[in-house]
Amino acid sequence: MSFALDPRLAADGPALGDLPLSHVRLVDDARFFWIVLVPRRAGLVEITDLSAPERALLMEEIACAGAALKALSGCAKLNVAALGNMVAQLHVHIVGRSPGDAAWPGPVFGAGTREPLGEALAPRAAALWQAIALQGIGV
Repeated sequence: MSFALDPRLAADGPALGDLPLSHVRLVDDARFFWIVLVPRRAGLVEITDLSAPERALLMEEIACAGAALKALSGCAKLNVAALGNMVAQLHVHIVGRSPGDAAWPGPVFGAGTREPLGEALAPRAAALWQAIALQGIGV
């Protein structure tokens, strides 16, 4: 079995690129700086499905992508979650949060209606991928 991205994750927004383990996507929602990491391994549901070295690499990718997102967005807090309630395929959300944002202080999941980035989509995607690349995780 080879890696295939769940169509629901693909529908959330454009691909930014690939890190050594994870495929990186931007969530198209102007209310939040939000990316998703999807380990490129077939059949994964839980973080514990990864080997120990892959779990360590995923954590490094989360840290680097989160630092890039935080630096670019100026957010006060990063929310990191691997819920899988709607999409079983292992994926990790990294969301920049700040007091007063559209869901603060509650979770972003299911909060209000997504607001597409429109013309800001391509510039945000490019800026996020460049910021991730500057973290030096093997982009």
